[in-house]
Amino acid sequence: MKHPGSDAAAEPPFDVSVIGLGYVGLPTAAILATHGMRVAGVDLSADVVATINAGAIHIVEPELDALVRAAVADGTLQAFAEAKPARAHLICVPTPLGADHRPDLRHVDAASRALVPHLRPGDLVILESTVPPGTTRSIVGARIREAGMEPGRDVFVAHAPERVLPGAVLREVVDNERVVGGLTDACTARAAAFYARFVKGEIHRARAETAELVKLAENAYRDVNIAFANELAKVCDHVGLDAWEVIGLANRHPRVEILRPGPGVGGHCIAVDPWFIAASAPGRTPLIRQARAINDARPSEVVAAIYARVGIDAGRPPTRTRPQVALLGLTYKPDIDDLRESPALEVARRLLAENRVEVLLVEPHLARSPIDGEALHDPEAALFAADLAVVLVAHRRFRDLDHSRQGLEILDCVGLWRER
Repeated sequence: MKHPGSDAAAEPPFDVSVIGLGYVGLPTAAILATHGMRVAGVDLSADVVATINAGAIHIVEPELDALVRAAVADGTLQAFAEAKPARAHLICVPTPLGADHRPDLRHVDAASRALVPHLRPGDLVILESTVPPGTTRSIVGARIREAGMEPGRDVFVAHAPERVLPGAVLREVVDNERVVGGLTDACTARAAAFYARFVKGEIHRARAETAELVKLAENAYRDVNIAFANELAKVCDHVGLDAWEVIGLANRHPRVEILRPGPGVGGHCIAVDPWFIAASAPGRTPLIRQARAINDARPSEVVAAIYARVGIDAGRPPTRTRPQVALLGLTYKPDIDDLRESPALEVARRLLAENRVEVLLVEPHLARSPIDGEALHDPEAALFAADLAVVLVAHRRFRDLDHSRQGLEILDCVGLWRER
């Protein structure tokens, strides 16, 4: 059968195409471009494409702006709104949750369909997006088979989940170990050889389904352990003990490492991936589901704690004079601009919707407020005006803020100021 790309020129203009130029795709594209590869970045957003082609970036990631600027200037990185022919293709598109906590894989399917007409015999296709077990085979592989090509013979297909930390992506794309799982042994070998061109960490070979579940297991493990820390913090609050002291002393045991409690769990990984496992094995994941319930309840519990600190009965209508509450941090983790699944942002939205306190939003990593009609405030000014300061994110910018003003109440949800 005729292959989709068989009429095109023998050699494609790009070595790699990266489909999806978000928090993982753009840093990966920039790294590849600095390792001697010609890279086509693909994104549906015209603004993203224009920004990158101007040598700028649309996300916050340390040192990424200089890397993209240099790659664009050298001609090794170009951005497009449509898929392009290349010898290797990385799919780095979002995989959000649907309303019923089931994986929404439409972006993976759309990227696979858009890519197929540009594939040629011998091409490599790697899905880096986090997905439930079986997705690489049932969606990416299936779309390629529908086009008359057989994975492992005509085109090589694998899953290699990203395992990077926002704020350190450029280093971790290169240094971290990778798990590579192909649809066949030949697919695995081709994908492993590709990553060996720029990855310093060890490359582990596996089946595609194993690689898919490994990433989910890593994040579900952290979610369960964070849930334990959050539950332990509630126990300490109930019996009148300092959770940070209890956890710190417990962690002196050589085989104990309790994680830090907080206002919840955010980001596109830890707050989402456990549901991918639950969807893959209904009825067999009670611990994972309970951990999700504990962590999802934290923003409501923080709101209740705020009301208790300022003497408000949440069941009564708001009073004419409302206490001023400074919310320090809106992102899902420290020192980044990422708001995905942020529990801090959820706390802010709930307080604003209920309108029982005057909310002062503080987020130094954002240029404008993520909530329409609400301004961002300078940290020092917010602390000066507030009756209660709530530390929701452990940004370095907040560490040395003077919070000693007489009359200022403190609710430190992340233990930031306790460490001073």
